[in-house]
Amino acid sequence: MPTSLLDSQTEALLRNDKMLIERTRFPMVTVSSSFREDLKQFYGMEHDPMMRDVVFSRAHFSMAFGVAVYAWESSGAEKECPLSEKITAKCDENIAWFVDPTNYVRSEDWSKIQTTEYIGRRLARNQVLKWIKDQVDTFARNKLPITNAITPSLLHIFRKVERPIISFHYEAGNILGATGKRVVQVLTDPHVRDQYLHLAHLPNMKYCVMDEKTREDFLEKAAIFKKDVDPNRVIITGPPIDPRIIAARKRKNPFALKRRPLRLCITTGGLGTNKDEIKEILTLLFDLLRKRPSPIQLLCYGGTQHDFTLMVQEIAKKERIAIGNLEDRSAPFRLIHGKHIVGLNEEMITYAFPWADGFISKPSGDMAYDAAAAGCFLLFLTSWGKWEENIQHVFEQRGIGRRAQIDYIKEQIEVLGSPILLHHDSWYAKAMQNALDIPPLFLNGAKNILSVAKNWK
Repeated sequence: MPTSLLDSQTEALLRNDKMLIERTRFPMVTVSSSFREDLKQFYGMEHDPMMRDVVFSRAHFSMAFGVAVYAWESSGAEKECPLSEKITAKCDENIAWFVDPTNYVRSEDWSKIQTTEYIGRRLARNQVLKWIKDQVDTFARNKLPITNAITPSLLHIFRKVERPIISFHYEAGNILGATGKRVVQVLTDPHVRDQYLHLAHLPNMKYCVMDEKTREDFLEKAAIFKKDVDPNRVIITGPPIDPRIIAARKRKNPFALKRRPLRLCITTGGLGTNKDEIKEILTLLFDLLRKRPSPIQLLCYGGTQHDFTLMVQEIAKKERIAIGNLEDRSAPFRLIHGKHIVGLNEEMITYAFPWADGFISKPSGDMAYDAAAAGCFLLFLTSWGKWEENIQHVFEQRGIGRRAQIDYIKEQIEVLGSPILLHHDSWYAKAMQNALDIPPLFLNGAKNILSVAKNWK
């Protein structure tokens, strides 16, 4: 049995996180991944850097961490964060701390965590399985094997917490809310899943939504489900964005595009979504990389999915495209990949958002909102549910995003870079300017979410 699954270490992580979450000003919870090797490092325990995290979602991690970073920065945190040597933000766990119960699952239940990731990964890679999943989405989400595995530790760690708890996953929010804890439940997409309404009638539940339409949808759906919901408990906050991503917009100049190659970041999701589409896109865009001078530069995010990373590396080798050093902003092609979600999220913040002009990505709640907040345009891969269709609609309506034409991506990249408006150089320049002009609601979510918790007396 790997040392990372020893129950003595698991219990030590639970005990240490419990002490922090009980005294922190802003206790937060999510269900996103196991990042316990980084957590062991944080607590000075022996850790195995070769042990890969189990990851369900980058979004549920990055949103929670982004709100914690805002709390730390706005409160004047000064110390280095020992959770990972890659973290650039100063931290103070007395101000804010977030936990993921996935980190405390005992060895005898670990197969449930792996099974959940495996199911999610298979669904994310197969169109037929995805269709089946869409037909039984509510049933599947209510029956995932992870629920029973995370519940005992979740109840234990928050047993003495009296402050409002900020939750970034409906599963954690519902488990805690059912015990009477005050929960600030963040809807991480502009979409109201049935699960968010499970406890919506209770006065100890408040809901943070991204925009007015989501609030209207929430109250409408609550009425349909015969839930008596006080409208004052459904609050428009905007999306939770890491302030370091928002700071990246200061470096963006849409009209610089005519002086250098177009910088594109191609991203998969936490489960390695859109793999086939990205394979085709890379093969086609490598033709543009071979041009002299090349009209583009590429950065690909492979996350923790080893097979996805191998695919990218094999295509690059076949096409004779060198993978440059991540630190080299001038490299034609780079790749972000690894074993740990904490470090990978930091590498996106350090190397992707400040650098990229645009993102080729599925319209996910983290990547799309993060990219727009960073002043980038978006070319959307196939969405994976109604929630992502809503996200795509938001940014298409604002002229920031449009559908990627997979089979003709090379031609699309070229034509969108040609002058199409009298007062703009290209669609890219116009879309980037639209992102830079995005309303404040898209940028202030972290601040607004913390205010909901802070002001709940």
